[in-house]
Amino acid sequence: MRIELDVLEQRVIGCLLEKQVTTPDQYPLSLNALAAACSQKSNRDPVMSVEEPAVQRAVDALVRKHLLLERSGFGGRVPKYQQLFCNTEYGSLKFSPQELAIVCELLLRGPQTPGELRARASRMAPFADVSDVETALQTLLDRPEGPLVERLPREPGRRESRFRHLFGGESPQAVPVDAASVPAASVPAAPATEPAGLERRVAMLEDAVRQLRAQLDELQSRGR
Repeated sequence: MRIELDVLEQRVIGCLLEKQVTTPDQYPLSLNALAAACSQKSNRDPVMSVEEPAVQRAVDALVRKHLLLERSGFGGRVPKYQQLFCNTEYGSLKFSPQELAIVCELLLRGPQTPGELRARASRMAPFADVSDVETALQTLLDRPEGPLVERLPREPGRRESRFRHLFGGESPQAVPVDAASVPAASVPAAPATEPAGLERRVAMLEDAVRQLRAQLDELQSRGR
């Protein structure tokens, strides 16, 4: 069964995965520490300002989904939380260190290129070069239970396509893995998150339509 997470649940799981690897002596996390991690300004995109009540609601939802475990405090100790999302005896998701680092970065920062993932995920797992990232992404694409990531249409001006996780949220149009050679102008870009994103995407779609019309006119003129 596919795991579906809302935006804040994705951030909570991503933070727990990150802290489990990068600061194991501080893991599991209290609600206060988890709220601080969710609102952290570094290694996050977008940056959020999340209050503890909102994090508590996300935590409660994840507990109900059996993706999070509360370690209740004894003798007045503060309860702490640990993830059951992957690499535990309670679930079926098992990742290599490289795969886990990539999934964590996608949960924390959204869609990214293999080059971006190599630079950012290296703090959690070793990557000799971009090909190591591509190998891990291919493994995540070829999972027996179905792909856990997808390749997005390549945006104008980018040499690489971005990848996104498939653990919830709206899914922009995906393209096949072997479609990296498709010209950027022939496919729409993924929806932008900034206010002007919709206008820019409409402009790019209109430009793509104009190019297709020109190609059609040329083909028709050749057939005359």
